[in-house]
Amino acid sequence: MKKTLCSLSALSSLLVLSGLLTVQAEESSSNTAKLGWSTSAELGAITTSGNTKGTSITGKVDAKQELEQWSNDYTFSAFFKRDETTADDGQTLVETSAEKYAASAKGGYKLDKESARLFVYGSHVSDRFGAYTEYTTVAIGYGDELFKTETMSLEGEVGPGYYRGETDLEATENGMIVRGAATYRWQISESARFKQTVSLEYGEDNRRSVAESSLTAKINGRMQMKAAFLVQHDSNVPVDKKKTDTQTSLTFVYSF
Repeated sequence: MKKTLCSLSALSSLLVLSGLLTVQAEESSSNTAKLGWSTSAELGAITTSGNTKGTSITGKVDAKQELEQWSNDYTFSAFFKRDETTADDGQTLVETSAEKYAASAKGGYKLDKESARLFVYGSHVSDRFGAYTEYTTVAIGYGDELFKTETMSLEGEVGPGYYRGETDLEATENGMIVRGAATYRWQISESARFKQTVSLEYGEDNRRSVAESSLTAKINGRMQMKAAFLVQHDSNVPVDKKKTDTQTSLTFVYSF
């Protein structure tokens, strides 16, 4: 618990630092910087009944802040699953089988080229039933838009970083990493959008890759429906754990 609080404290410091830097950039600009926020919140729940009863809840909040000199991203997500089974003696057994929380923040300093960025990134994942129960990453680097058309775009970023992970056996790992990430967007139609994100954190002890494919369909001006498939792979896990975790979700998304 103490280590988790330390990791969250480090991430909170990063969030505060990012906010302070953006305020300084705004104040030092000779022109009036246009402050703009775009935020979306998504929520999905699945309940099963019959021989096996259970409830799964997933939620996520994405916030993006655009300033004249800075572009900042903040994300928080949670996933929870509880199963109910009936024992031979008729008693109902309730068991939590999944509980995962993730938060990340990225501050991007805009260079002379419109799409080029110098970024600082931080993330923390707490996964009660995962191969790594705690996983914290910080990184810096360079990002740019690799190509863009009227309907498609591809962004990439790369840089050095540091990670600290704690396995479910309470073994601690830490060390330097190289982190790379890419985001592909395709506006299929006026009401449908596809998005693919990929990230790789390459370290001496572990190599973590995360990929998410999502398809979003607009219901009205602010409400959307989103289907997503997420894959997370760790190269080094305890013997009793699987290297790959997947999550399929169907959520409603509200943008404001």
